[in-house]
Amino acid sequence: MLWSRRPARGGPSPDSSSLRLPGPWQHRDVSANGIRLHVAECGAPGAPLVVLLHGFPTFWWTWRRQLPALADAGFRAVAVDLRGYGDSDKPPRGYDLWTLAGDVAGLVRALGEASARIVGHGWGGMIGWTVTALHPRRVTALAVLGAPHPLAVRQATLRDAGGQGRALLGRGGVLAAQLPRWPERRLRRSDAAWVERVMRQRAGAGWHDTDDFAASAAGNRRAMQVPGVAYCASEYYRWAARSQGRAEGRRFAAAVRRVPAVPVLQVHGADDPYLLASTAAASQRWAGPHLRTEVLADTGHFPHEERPATTTGLLLDFLSSGR
Repeated sequence: MLWSRRPARGGPSPDSSSLRLPGPWQHRDVSANGIRLHVAECGAPGAPLVVLLHGFPTFWWTWRRQLPALADAGFRAVAVDLRGYGDSDKPPRGYDLWTLAGDVAGLVRALGEASARIVGHGWGGMIGWTVTALHPRRVTALAVLGAPHPLAVRQATLRDAGGQGRALLGRGGVLAAQLPRWPERRLRRSDAAWVERVMRQRAGAGWHDTDDFAASAAGNRRAMQVPGVAYCASEYYRWAARSQGRAEGRRFAAAVRRVPAVPVLQVHGADDPYLLASTAAASQRWAGPHLRTEVLADTGHFPHEERPATTTGLLLDFLSSGR
């Protein structure tokens, strides 16, 4: 309903401010780590802070169901547009996990808190693992959705070329993103139709033909057409691949080996064709002694959207246990 009208092909690109959708939340800008981040906030000031980090190809709106549910449960829930997405700043650089983790650590402090519960999906989950390793004092609990530990992804991609390697690198995945300019054009052409195609490829079959999927895909298509977003989204994948053969990648791998001292919840779709459930299971090696893993049947890469009630219930149970 919110996304029934998209810019006509060849028409003007949407303004990023149009992504500040109304709802039981407040929109504002926060300065953190040298950039401006847009957040949607729901809940009472002073309540325990939960920071929600989206993945590709979404933006803050992916958490539209979790925001009010967390607020009703007594949390201060803040969904952020990551660097390069939505109505946040889109600088030409800074799409490495070192910097992205610094953005989130800085955001927690800018929101007036010393630490927060971090919830991340996809790329947001990768950032969550990294914040927990590099800035452990800023994290009191970590929940990741469709996001195995970065080292589990790295290991599985190398050792299981026909499984995780093919899922991650093939079908227009990480390798295709390394090309100059073409990935951005692919993401934007035909009113960002590729975004819906990617979502359909990665989602569970039960969500494909629903009105909710159509609304989610339409919103993400519009968000990808905001100037600069397609380039920035591609830069995440470019760093992920290119860093592997550089000294920076080895330093990063050593840094994220730090085992979390905080509780970790891992929610994963049994049918996720992009980041496999077997890769998520391998995260246990780096997840610390307080890991809880929930694998959802008939669910793909977007558990918080495909199974919102179940996923939100798991999050509330997990996040409330430490209060």
